[in-house]
Order: sequence, then C-alpha cells, then structure tokens
Amino acid sequence: MAELPEVGEALREGSFVTAALEGCRLAGNRLNLDVYPDGCCQFLELFEKRREEMAQVEFLRLNCNDALIDSTLGSLPVLKCLKSLVLKGGHTQDEFGACQQGSLTTLPQDFGSLLCLAHLDLSFNSFSSLPSCVTDLASLRVLLVCHNSLVELPEDFGRLSKLTFFSAMKNQLRDLPRSIGELAALQRLDLSENALQSLPNEIGCLYNCMELDLSGNQLMGVPDSLANLQSLQQLRLHSNLLVTVPASLASLPNLSRLDLQNNRLRSIPPEIQHSPFVHLRGNPLGEPEIPLQSDESSSGELGRVFLVPSEDSFTVTPDGCKVILACGIQFYFPPGAATSSVTIHFQTLSPDPQWVKLRHHDILLSEVLELQPHGVVFQQEVQIWMPYTSPQTLREREVVVRTFNGQSWSDLQTKVERRGKPKKHMACCSIPHFSWFLVVSRLVENKCSVPSEGTLLFSTVDPSIKVTFPPGVTEETRSVTLQVLPVSAEELAEITDDPESRAGPLLCLSQNSTVDFLRPIKIQLPLPPGVTGLTLDRSRLHLLHGNLQAQTWDDITNQVVLEFTHLYARFEVTHFSWYWLWYTTKTYVGGIARKVYERLRLYQVNFIALQRKKDPEQVLLQCVPKHKVDPVLGKLHDRYQGPEPSDIVELFEGEQFFAAFERGINIDADRPDCVDGRISFIFYSHLKNMKEIYVTAEVDRKGQAVRGQVSFYRGEVPDNVPEDATKKRKGPDSHWLATLPIKLPKLKSLSGDHSEPKNGFSFPPLNLGNAETGYLTQANLLVIARRIGADWQTIGLNLGLPYQQIERIGYNHREDLDSQILNMLFSWAQQNSEDQNCVGKLITAMKESGRQDIADEIETVIELGRQKYRASIRRVGLDQESSTEDSAIAMV
Repeated sequence: MAELPEVGEALREGSFVTAALEGCRLAGNRLNLDVYPDGCCQFLELFEKRREEMAQVEFLRLNCNDALIDSTLGSLPVLKCLKSLVLKGGHTQDEFGACQQGSLTTLPQDFGSLLCLAHLDLSFNSFSSLPSCVTDLASLRVLLVCHNSLVELPEDFGRLSKLTFFSAMKNQLRDLPRSIGELAALQRLDLSENALQSLPNEIGCLYNCMELDLSGNQLMGVPDSLANLQSLQQLRLHSNLLVTVPASLASLPNLSRLDLQNNRLRSIPPEIQHSPFVHLRGNPLGEPEIPLQSDESSSGELGRVFLVPSEDSFTVTPDGCKVILACGIQFYFPPGAATSSVTIHFQTLSPDPQWVKLRHHDILLSEVLELQPHGVVFQQEVQIWMPYTSPQTLREREVVVRTFNGQSWSDLQTKVERRGKPKKHMACCSIPHFSWFLVVSRLVENKCSVPSEGTLLFSTVDPSIKVTFPPGVTEETRSVTLQVLPVSAEELAEITDDPESRAGPLLCLSQNSTVDFLRPIKIQLPLPPGVTGLTLDRSRLHLLHGNLQAQTWDDITNQVVLEFTHLYARFEVTHFSWYWLWYTTKTYVGGIARKVYERLRLYQVNFIALQRKKDPEQVLLQCVPKHKVDPVLGKLHDRYQGPEPSDIVELFEGEQFFAAFERGINIDADRPDCVDGRISFIFYSHLKNMKEIYVTAEVDRKGQAVRGQVSFYRGEVPDNVPEDATKKRKGPDSHWLATLPIKLPKLKSLSGDHSEPKNGFSFPPLNLGNAETGYLTQANLLVIARRIGADWQTIGLNLGLPYQQIERIGYNHREDLDSQILNMLFSWAQQNSEDQNCVGKLITAMKESGRQDIADEIETVIELGRQKYRASIRRVGLDQESSTEDSAIAMV
C-alpha cells in the first residue's frame, strides 16, 4: 500500500484523519474513488468497517462504469452529510475510443432523503427519465445530467427551487415541463444538443438566468417571453431550424451575445440584424433558396457559398467569401485575397498508393482533394477545413494536412477542431497554393533549432526523453526533429512470444543537415518497463541503432558509454538515427527488433463476404481491422447474410489487394476498378475498404443453385516493405489471402405462379436505351436504386411519375425504403422501356434532383457502352441488330 502524506489537525468539527484502505484515499470529508477500477468495492469495504466515519463524508465521487455501482447505491442514503455527489460514467472506452456510458438507469427512492446535497452529477449514464427522487432534493443547487438518454423532465421539476445551474446537454429531450418557470434562482441553463421542437412560455419566468444555451435543437421559433429575461447575458440559439426570432430580444439590457448562426433565417428584424452582439453566419438571409453564392450581408459578414453535390466549381471575388462543399470541406477567403474574380475547380480522388506515399506509421484519414488551377497565389492566406475519420485518441499521434506541390509531399501546420452539426473532426490549416491535399495521422513531431550555443529538446509524448545539445555542437543553426513510438509490454509479448522481453519507446531523430555534430549530444531514454537502476542486469540491456534504409538494427551497447539512474539510461552520439533500448536474454536482439518493428507497421484484418437477404446477387465485400469486425457485422446483420469472416491476415497501410469470384460466379458489371476479372482494393486502416458487387452465374440457375466462392489476393509488394515480409510474399501461393463461399440460390419459376415475391415487386428483365449507345440493364437499375436513398420521391417527380402514384408507393411500402425506391424506379422503367431517349431523361432527372453523382455514373456507363459497341463492330463486323447484346453494359 502506497504511503499517504500526513494530514494536519482537523479543520472543523466532524472531520477525521486521513485513512487508507486497499489503495483508496479517505481524506477529511472527501472520498474520491472514481479513479480506481475497484472503487465501488473499496467503498463497500470502508462502509462496512468504518461506517461512523463514512457517515461524515460530504464529497463523494464514484465510477458508474464499475460493475458494483448498483450495489453501492443502496448505501448512499445513509450519508446524511453528503453535499456533493458525482456518479459519472465515461471512465472507460470502447474499441473505437469513444467513452462508454455508465450503467445507471434509476436511483433508490430514499435517495431523496439526502437533504444536504447541493451538487449532483449524473452525466454519461443511461437514464431515459429523471428519477422522481431527484426533485425531493430540496437543497440542490447544481444538477448535471449531460450525455444521457432523457426524453423528458418530470412535471414537478420546478420543485428544485434553489437550483442555480442545470445542464442536460446531449440528451433527447423533446419538450420541457411548464414548471421550469418556477426555477426562480436558476442562473445557467444548458439544454444544447437535444431534440426540442418548442419552448413553453413559462421559460420567460427565469428572471435570474444569465446564460441560456438552446443550440443544436430543432426549434423553428422561440416564445416572445424570452424578452422578459432581463438578467440574460448570453443566449445561444445556433444550429436550430429557426425561421424567425422576436425583435424584442434586441432590447434585453444585459445581453452581450446572441448566437443565431446556422439556422434558416431568411429575414430578421433590423433591431437584431444591426446589433453588434448578434452572430448570424450560416443563415440564408435575403435568399429564397439556399444560395450558390451570396453577396455580403448588410451586417458586414462575408458572403457564403453553399455547393450541392452536382457542382464542381465556385467563384471567389475580391470581397472574399466562405465556401462549404457538399462533402463537408470548408474554405475561408478573406477580403482582398483575390485581386479579381477567380473560378476554383475541385474534385475528390481515391488515394493511389503509387502516388500517395505514406511514411512509416502514417495513417490515412481522408480522400485526396484536388484544387485547380494549380499553383494559384492569393494575396492573403486562405484557410481550409477538411473533415476526417478520427482515429482513437492517442497521445503519440497528431493529425496534419499533407499537400503535394507536383514533386513532393509536405506537412502543413494544422490544428484540429470539432465543427458542424453533428460535430465532425476537422483539420484546419492555411494553404500556400492550390494543388492536392489529404489528412494524415502521424507520430507527434517535436522540433527545435539548434544554434552554436546549444539547446535542449524533449518529447511531449514522453517528457523523460531528452536530447541535450552542448555549446559548440554546430557552427550553423540546424533544425532537429524528434519522434517517439511507444511499444506496450502486451504488444511486445504477443509479437515475440516472450513475456520476459521488454523494450522502451522507440526514439526517432532526424535533422536537416547531412553533417555530423561537432560535439557529442546526450540522449536520455527511460529504462524498459519493469526495469529500474536497482534491479538492472546490464548483461540483458541492449541499445539498438536502426538503419531503416538498410532495414537493420545493430546492437551498439559496447560502442557507447551507458550511464544509468534509477529510471533512465543516458548515452552520447554524434549523428542522428533511430535508437531503441531492449531488455532481454535473447542473443540475436537485432533480428528480434527487426521482426517487432515490421509487425508494428502491420494491421491484422478479416475479410467479409455477405449477400443481401432480399437480393443474393448483390455481394458486399469488405476488409475490416479485427477489432472492428463484431461492430460491423452487427450493423449489417439485418440486411445481409453470409459465412463467418475469414481468418486473420496482415496488411500494410496503403497495400493493394484484389477480390476474384470463382467456381461458376462472375462479376455482372463492367467496372473501372475491375482488372482481369478481379476487383481492386486499397487497404487504409481508417477508411472504408468496402464495395458492393453484382454477380451472375455461368450456368442456368433455374434447375440448380450455384455454390461458388470469392478469393482475396495480394497485389504488388508495396515500396519500403521489410525484407523478411517481401520474402514471404513470393512463391506460387504467396499472394492468396483468404477464400469465402458464395451461394446463388436456384431461381424460382414464375410461370403459373402469380404470388408476389417477398420483396414486394416483380419485373421482367429491362434494357433501356439502344444498341448503338449501350443499354442500361436490370443490374444497372438495381445499382442505381441502391444509391438513391431518401431522394426517391424527388427523383420520381422529376421522372414524370404522378404525385398520386408516388404517394401510393410510399404508403404500400411504408416500412421498407428499399421497396419504395425499387418500385418507383422500375415502374418508371417499364412505362418508358420503348422510349429511345429514356436514358437521357433519367440523367436529366438525377441532375434536377441534385444527384449529379448518379448522373455522372450513368453517363460513364453509356460511354463505355458506345466504346464496346464500336469495338465489336471493328472486331467482327457485326451490324447494329446482331450487336445489341454485346453493347449492353453493367453499371459500376
């Protein structure tokens, strides 16, 4: 048991001396157990052995992720002196790094007997309603119920007459009780990020309220009674659905901030619009529809450009503007950035590993954004915000925007923000030119300039790692970079299968000069875990020097002078490289380190091959990191079925692999990502490695089912792969990764059977278009349907379907969006199958519905059809009639 510091004489009557039991701390009238994994167990032991002292506790914190939290609650009402109680969840994380909610859903009824309780924190739990006993806490001044699942507050909530601060942020509240107006002492009210659609007029009775946060709800209006809140200083209404606000808000005497950003305000009272404390960004003021580009508003704020998915360019004027792309990317062009109007073209590209070069331990977090014209220069800095897939929060990593200037990639100074609704991770930076950009997670870089006077550089990941540069170490100032790669004992034991081996963090040093230092520099590294200066066996300690170009790790223990303290090892070098401390009985340490370093760059993944339950010809293929397999399968279970995932295989970040259908099953489409009958994938650990494929059988399925398979194969060996890994990827079977079974069921004959299939529709095969331009086949239409989503009604109207027919389809299949889409699309296709221009009408309807993405893919299919038709004419001299089937093209 750790020795606790002495506690002086009790400061007031009823307090007691510090006690320690099983590593917990009971000090004075405070008991903090939420930082201990077995805190509830320790509480119960203290309660049993020292009940009289426990009864004097005034401040208590417990962890609601603890399995014994429910057993602990029954003892709390005995703590009559309790003034502050924290029962929070969020102390553990799931496999994605997100905080896990606590298990509390209710409280004991006699909980309301804690008459001294003034502060109660129930955040990060699983409450769907506020326990009725809470309103019995007559002395309560602060109540926090953030990050729960509350849908309503009790009708007698106003009984908490002494409440001064109430926060229910991040719940699911739909309305508020009228009794909320009885909270006469309330000064701060936070109801942000709920589902509120309206507010009771009684909210205007909170005369002492100084801060009111209603942002992130679904409010279309607010009551005029808000103008009664004469004490109000800050009112946050941003990110709602407001179309109007009362003009009387501008007359509140103490109001210093009124945030109305990101609403639907198309007009606003002049009293509010011209107030200096009002924030209006993100509202379509003065525009009948969402503007493509607006002029400067009368409030003096920059114009905003909102782009829909069909647009691929925008114009920047000398007045400046803020641009928001449909994919979430944002730009800020300050006034004067452009001397004349400039048209900017953009596109997002899938990352190609032959072009996008990742460094060791880099993780790709976004697709590539290309901005044209390349190299355009602005008079002031242009800022960009790029959304990215957030990795697990790790101290040893940082997020940066990386740009390509046509010759090489470089990292930009980047800051990370949470923006939008819902909040998204955004990487923000100033861009020096227009070219290509992407978001990467890399090892944290600590940099400094080394002058001739010398300096000190330490790691922010592990501050005990230091590099000391003495005076006279260099003649000219040079730049030095330090990176640290921590290696956990569990990870090391799994890779080496040797629980006795230990390794400290890997230190990576580099500089912008090829000249060695004039004087030795001193490096301090922590000893490997579990090793101290008192227990150190020097014969087992090895200092390794890494040469990553030669892919070797050399033991230099006998070439340097190692000094040891209780926790650290120090040594001197004159040139920079990678250094690694190992503690092991193994003799060939360099070979083991090379194997470990190689494995640290590999990801263990499983392959998934599932078939859609309603359409077995639609196959979903995905490569999933092993820790995400169960959550992914859980989300797909309702719509897909198939075999268990493959065995675990290992891939590098950015490695190419292929999927090939075999044993009687073929891909029923011409796809740009299909090479020699194999579907190409690129593995990026934090991007979705998923594709949906339509397949067909080589034989007639009317008489029998087809049992085939899909196999996964490696592509070419990536650059900079370690030598050992390269050797394993040679040979006749080295490219094979996994094989999973695929079954296409026997087709049921519809002759004489007029029963409707389970999915609710039955259509004969369709070929839209003509032979010369290429057909859209039934498989094409199925793929189109899969991408339409919630826009199906708009697309149906633009295709010319009667409104009544769309309403009927929606009603008949009201519980199945897929059936609604399929019935709409195939009903139109049947009615227009004889129209030679029906494909053009389909493309136009997609564009008019804002679905340029689908329109572009249809046009690509048609162009491929033309090419196939012309090629067949040249190859075998077929006429148009005989080449009809050859020109049919399957959609990507």
